[in-house]
Amino acid sequence: LMCSCGVGGGLVQAGGSLRLSCAAFGFTFDDYNVGWFRQAHGKEREGISLITSSGHGTYYSDSVKGRFAISSDDAKNTVYLQMNSLKPEDTAVYYCAAGRRLWIVAGVADGMEYWGKGTLVTVSS
Repeated sequence: LMCSCGVGGGLVQAGGSLRLSCAAFGFTFDDYNVGWFRQAHGKEREGISLITSSGHGTYYSDSVKGRFAISSDDAKNTVYLQMNSLKPEDTAVYYCAAGRRLWIVAGVADGMEYWGKGTLVTVSS
């Protein structure tokens, strides 16, 4: 019911940029908050960004604030994560998730109903 589709992931040098896409199939994001998560090897999953169903509210974890930007395109039923100034510590598998009551605070999240497939982002030093 949801697909992050692997669009945007890949290998990039430190300081570079990537844009991840999260598209919904079978439902629309109109009533759902959408979040981005990442899990680095050997570490717990971390919630890093969220956009509310209205598109007016956003959240960023301290680890990505000022470097990443979340946005939505209602016409394409897609949410994007623009990642700039990438660092080696950003290397992880990135996932998107949607939920009508999804929230993220200090990396912790709840309310996920749908998950996208993960996409690997590797940042080389």
